[in-house]
Amino acid sequence: MLFKPKSVRTHFSGLIFFQNYQRNLWVKPSHRYGKYNEEDDDDKDPKLRNTKENQLDHFYLYKSKGQHLLTNTRILDAIVRRSNIKPTDTVLEIGPGTGNLTVKLLEAAEKVVAVEIDKRMVDVLHKRVAENGLQERLNVICKDAMKVEFPQFDLVVANIPYGISSPLIAKLVYGRNPFRSATLLLQKEFARRLLAEPGDSEFNRLAVNVNLVADVEFVMDVSKREFLPCPKVDSSVVIIRPKPELPDVNLNEWRAFTRTCFGKKNKTLGATFKQKKKVMQLLKLAKTTSLNKENPPTGNNYECDEYYDGKYEDEDTDGEECFASSTSDLEMNLFKEKIVGILRKSGFEDKRPSKVSNEDLLHLLSLFNQAGIYFHDHVKPNDLGNANAAYLS
Repeated sequence: MLFKPKSVRTHFSGLIFFQNYQRNLWVKPSHRYGKYNEEDDDDKDPKLRNTKENQLDHFYLYKSKGQHLLTNTRILDAIVRRSNIKPTDTVLEIGPGTGNLTVKLLEAAEKVVAVEIDKRMVDVLHKRVAENGLQERLNVICKDAMKVEFPQFDLVVANIPYGISSPLIAKLVYGRNPFRSATLLLQKEFARRLLAEPGDSEFNRLAVNVNLVADVEFVMDVSKREFLPCPKVDSSVVIIRPKPELPDVNLNEWRAFTRTCFGKKNKTLGATFKQKKKVMQLLKLAKTTSLNKENPPTGNNYECDEYYDGKYEDEDTDGEECFASSTSDLEMNLFKEKIVGILRKSGFEDKRPSKVSNEDLLHLLSLFNQAGIYFHDHVKPNDLGNANAAYLS
């Protein structure tokens, strides 16, 4: 029986990471998943903690926190080159790690804003940049990228932690800050979903919501062997470019609508909208919206939740039961016929959302809204035009 150690003891000495330095790194894989917690970095064994304190250049890399460092200089150069950085640009980098990409960005841009949650990485990054004489052009924000408000920037270039890919992209493309493009290194499977088109097996709500506001271009695949420590999957580089003109649609309404359509993406739209629970939810929203238009709420200023994704809209079971008890079967059936009539007349009843284009989805949403059928609770002033981000999938 072979013994499999829980961690591989490696460490790095110096600041430049290449493949032939793999024996010089500490890599600590973890089976725990979830949000980053700085307290997790403290070793419980005092001997190990003292050893680390005495060896300032030695620390663990946590796979579960997305700490996979890209070491291939050819690929790093290609990423910078494809980003089309101007000498006057400010570049935002999420998760700079030890600075393999950061140094190259500083050489091409006027300024780099690096957001890094790990204080150990920040210390190494500052030291490395100082040794290259570029410290005056680097601004490091040691905070959680999902919680901090980004300063103004022109471009995003980053090898982002896989665990925050979806919410981070949402924060960028639906955020306040206008930017020219985002060159991102993503998990290959996630990138394929982002690039998917109607009819593709990977087509999903993520692609629909991103493509509403941005164009996505595939750049290249990157083997998992180019990272240290080596992840389990390959990666891909994509470029996201915000569209100069956006469709005339309420983004909250669109987001709630696509959530409904893609709940079961291989179900026909007719089957999805005929469900009793869904009919009841939409009838309740229609009445709420109608009342709200007649009697606009005053006095209450709801605080907008940056990352609210509406996931609780479908979980108000007490409210649904109360509403159902006060709604007649006749009213429910009439409203259901109204929904089905729109789908049938427009030719969407037998279509599956995985095969429908954004243009067709926008048209269907417009037909629903014109008939007084809504998907977002308009009492909640959570307009994505003012919020920073929303989960996409």
